[in-house]
Order: sequence, then C-alpha cells, then structure tokens
Amino acid sequence: MHVSKLAVSLIPLVLWAATGIDRSTIDTTCKPCDDFWRYANGAWIDKNPVPASKSSWGTMAVMAEANRERSRTILEAAVTSKAPAGSNERKIGDLYASCMDTAAIDKRGSTPLQKDLDRVAGIQSAKDVAAVIVALQGTAGKGGKGGDGGGRGGGIGPVGLSGGADLKNSKDIIANIGGSGLSLPDRDYYFKTDAKSVQTREAFLKHAAEMFVLLGDTPEVAAANAKTIMAVETPLAEVTKGRADRRDPYSRYHKMDFAALAALTPDFDWKPLFTNLSVKTTTSINVGEPDYLKKFNAQLTALPAADWKTWLRWRIVNSAAANLSKPFAEAAFRFNSGVLSGVKEQPARHEFCGAAVDRMMGEALGEVWVRKHFTPEAKRRMSELVENLRATLREELQAAEWLTPETRKNAVAKLEAFTPKVGYPDRWRDYSSVKIDPKSFYENMRDAGSFQRQYQLAKIGQPVNRNDWGMTPPTVNAYYSPSLNEIVFPAGILQPPLFDVTAGDELNYGAIGAVIGHEMGHGFDDQGSKFDAEGNLRNWWTAEDRKKFDERAGCVIDEFNTLDVGDGLRHNGRLVVGEAIGDLGGLTLAYRAYKRSLKGKPEPPVIDGFTADQRFFLAFARVWSSQLRPDALRLQLNTNSHPVAKFRANGTLQNMPEFRAAFACKRGDPMVRPEGKDCKLW
Repeated sequence: MHVSKLAVSLIPLVLWAATGIDRSTIDTTCKPCDDFWRYANGAWIDKNPVPASKSSWGTMAVMAEANRERSRTILEAAVTSKAPAGSNERKIGDLYASCMDTAAIDKRGSTPLQKDLDRVAGIQSAKDVAAVIVALQGTAGKGGKGGDGGGRGGGIGPVGLSGGADLKNSKDIIANIGGSGLSLPDRDYYFKTDAKSVQTREAFLKHAAEMFVLLGDTPEVAAANAKTIMAVETPLAEVTKGRADRRDPYSRYHKMDFAALAALTPDFDWKPLFTNLSVKTTTSINVGEPDYLKKFNAQLTALPAADWKTWLRWRIVNSAAANLSKPFAEAAFRFNSGVLSGVKEQPARHEFCGAAVDRMMGEALGEVWVRKHFTPEAKRRMSELVENLRATLREELQAAEWLTPETRKNAVAKLEAFTPKVGYPDRWRDYSSVKIDPKSFYENMRDAGSFQRQYQLAKIGQPVNRNDWGMTPPTVNAYYSPSLNEIVFPAGILQPPLFDVTAGDELNYGAIGAVIGHEMGHGFDDQGSKFDAEGNLRNWWTAEDRKKFDERAGCVIDEFNTLDVGDGLRHNGRLVVGEAIGDLGGLTLAYRAYKRSLKGKPEPPVIDGFTADQRFFLAFARVWSSQLRPDALRLQLNTNSHPVAKFRANGTLQNMPEFRAAFACKRGDPMVRPEGKDCKLW
C-alpha cells in the first residue's frame, strides 16, 4: 500500500516539464499579482492534502518521502545481505531489523528503563539528586547528539554538557553548559493565557499522567505527578531566554573557568559530571544562560527529593517512549505529534526505523545512498552554481554603496573564506566501535546515541574537524555554520525538482540557486553578520554601517510582524528575521547570478507561455509549495525561526522589482509592497 501511495506522490515532483513549467500545478483562478504562492501552487495544493501521518505536505516533504524510499531499499537489502559482522552494511541492516521487530519491542514493555528507574528510586537527598543527574548524562534515549527533548543540554537532566566552538575563538572547541529542563516546546507555553495555550498545558498534564500510569502508578498518583512536573519546570521556564532573544549570540556567550562555573551552582558538584564524560575541568567553558543555572541550583535544595524523583522518572520515560513498546510509543505520538502538530496517525514503521538509522548511523547509510543517487556530474554542476553565486555576491558587496570601504572589505573577505560542502563528506565517519544487536532495539539506540555523544565530547580541547557535517547525506535541507563559516548542501536536497542537471538554468537558479543564496545570506544576516571571516564573534562593522544594517533588518522584522497569517496569527519578526533575510537576499542573488550565467547571450525563449524570468520565479515559488495543519502552523509560529512556506514565497517576492517586472505587477497589487516600504539588503 505504501509503495503505491509513493508512486502517486512522486508525480508532483515533476514541477517542470523537460521544456518548461508544468501548468497542471497552477491555479488559473488566481492572479499572480494577488497571491503568487497560490497562483504557482494552488492546483497542486488542492489535489494533495496533508497525509494523515504528516503535519505538513509540499515539495520538500515529497522529496523527503522519495529519499526515505531510497533509504528503505538500501536498508532492506542490508537486512538480508551476507555482509560480514562488524561492517557498516551489517550494522545498518541489524539496526533497521531490530527497529522493525515490534513484537520483540512490545514484549519488553518498559523493562529497558529499569536500571535508570532504579537509580531514581534510591534518591533520598539533594546530593542523591545530583548524583543521578550525573549518572543520566550518558543516556541518550532519543538518539542523535545526546538529545534529551529539552534541546540544549544533553543527557536527560535539567542541565547538560556538550562541546562546541568558542564563539570568540572558533579554532578552539570548548565545553558548553546549558539548560535542558523544559518538556514543552518553548518557555512561553508555560505562561501564555490564550485558550489554545491553556488547552495545550491541560493536554500535557493528561499525557504525563498517562505515561506514569504506564509505568505502574495509579491514576490518582499519576495525575498528581503530572502537576509536579509543571511545578518543577515552570520556575526554570521563567528564567529561560525566549527564542528571539537567543538569536543574539552575545547573549549566549559567558565564558568562564571551572571555578566560576562551580560558583554559579554551589550546591551542584560539576566534577563528577566532567569525569563521567571524560572532559577535563581545565577546559574553557561557556555557560549559555547563567540565570538558568542559578535557578536550577536554588531548586536543587529547595524542592523535596520526592519531587525530583517524580521529575526524573518522567524525563527517563519521556526521552525513551518512542523506542519502547506500543503503548508508550502511541502515547508519545498522541501528544508530540497529535496535540502539538495535529497529525492524525503514526507514520509507517519503516519510515520511523529508516529515520532512526539515519540519525544514528547516517554516514554509513549515506555512503551507500550517494553512490546510488548523487552523480559526480551533479556534484560538479552544483559546485559550479555555488561559485557563480559567490562571484555574484562579491560583485554585489563591492557595489554596495551604503557600506563604507572598511566594512565592504571585511564583508568580501568573509565571503572569500566561505567553505562550500556539496553532497557528502570527504571522509566517512568510523562506526567500528558501535555495537549493534539485531534483537535489542532500545539498547542499540542507547549505545549508538552514546557513541554520537562521546564523539562530540571528544572534540573538546582538540583542533576543529572541518570534515564533520551537521546533516546526513539523504537530508532534504542545507545550512550555514557561523563558527566554521561554511555552507553545506547534502545530496538529499540536490534532487529534482530543486536541482536537476537536465533542467534549464532559469529553473535551477530559481530553485536550488535561491537555496544557495539563502545559505550564503546567513553569513550576513542578524546573527551571521556578527561573525568574521574566521568564524569569530567580532564586530567587523563600523558603527555607521551597523546602524544601516539594523535599519534594513528592521524593515524585514516589521514586514513579518504585520503579515496576516490567518486566524489572528502573526510571525514574530525578531524570531524569523534571519531566515527572511536569507530568503530575500538569496533570491535576489540567485536572480542576478542567473543573469550573470548568460554571459551576454540572449534570454532563453518563451516556453509554454512563460518567459525565462517568469519560469525563474515560478521555480522559486514551487520550492515553497507546502501547507500545514492548523496546530502545526501554531507550533511553527511559536518555535520556528523559519517563516511559514507561503510567506517565504510571497513575503520575499513582494520586495523584488524584478518579480514585479516579470509579471507586470504594480503598486497597489497585494504582491507589491507600498511605496517606500520595500525591504532590501544588498
């Protein structure tokens, strides 16, 4: 059944025909100057509602679905292969097989958690609480880089230790101490008083209580325990910075030595934690949010040990639930995907298991994946596009009259230092120390997660490893790293329709070119612009130029603050400004790079009634052919630094004179900003 569904879903991947734009996706009842996103995508959107197992659906979701099927083929072949024990092929096959064996997983129930739960049961004092927090730091129930559900600390406790570049000396990898004590998606979920937020908190209490019942508590005790969770976390939420505030890297930089860290939390001894994770106490340390640590220290002794026991039991089961038996996994799904995002049914098991392998051994899977699905010609062509956009941005920076010569020189130097990564790493990660048992899924996830965590922690005090990637090869995404000053494009996003070596340049520049320009633009957005060519947090702007930049960024903030998302909802302009700047600067850059690529030759001919410029903008808009469930929309607006897809298209194009010219839009049309309100970076 799933294969036939995919076969249908793959049809929309052909967003352009060999000769030009596929007209079947266009809403002919909508004028391009009224709502270009709807014009470009409306017919496809109407015929492709969000599947029951998804929170959103669109171009990138269809691409991700196709990539999952490619991975599934590889993994199913690995399960039945005769690959030798210890090989990557054998390990990814065994990990996938252990995940697919739901009968064995269901039979075990919650028993995989018993060792950690027994630790918590023995707590009698604040000192015991601290000891258990340390012991649980090596646990990575959800997988990935020691993730805990809180998102910033590591382990499953209220605080955590991880490794990362020193923001002001990017060549050094230092220890980062962060808070990870919140179970809801964001601090504001604990305090907002609107009906939806109140409803979400009530649903969370029911969800937590359900988990405690599954652990064996009576319904009455479980309900009381759920309230304890909120009582522990709400004071921590009060001192947690909001997402928009955290966009300022200076607000997250508080470098200190071990003695200063200890002084912040006199009741929590950090030495056992550093020892447990093999991190030297002589290393430099950055504390992201000192006020959070102070509050944690106060609660460590102020709260009864019984409350900490309840909270730690919750964190253990919450971090592990998706990898446990069906009742736990379904309960986690109902809240995390159902309540928060409106998803109606769980994805197919093979999809969950493929994602688990990708998280845990993504480069082992990716090495096979790119051999099958990313050609040398695709890498060569993509690298060519990247360099043309770099050359175009160099010209734009050099011509930016609003910059003084000093700032312009620094900006160009930063651009020249960009390191592009295309497709996959130059060297593949070594997984030889990872032990995988085809019959023990939970332990596989725990041990592979611990490997990932130790891999990252081992970097502390070592030279930066520039071969490392933050995404796996099959991923449909891309990123910019301020500290490394690199732009990265996994093979997964370099697939049709975003990138197609057989397509016309206007289509590739409108789609993947805009993505390339977007990532380059992050080097000069509200965050990236605060890092220099070497990746150091340093002001390389004159005061006058910085003020002008902030004014231009402020235009984008105001635009997204006022865009009507529907149902009285708005973006938080300060939260999405970096991504919105990336979109606007990226598309502008991609358009000019496309023109530059013509090298004086005539424009391509009109095809299917569209000029080359029109095809360029249609290709861009179709990247953002996506729709969200209402609950997922709210979640994105509350927590995501990316604008909603529709407004990534329309909000960007409303500022572009080139778009207006292509479709003969004029002032007064919805797709044109009012006179004097155009936003522009370069």
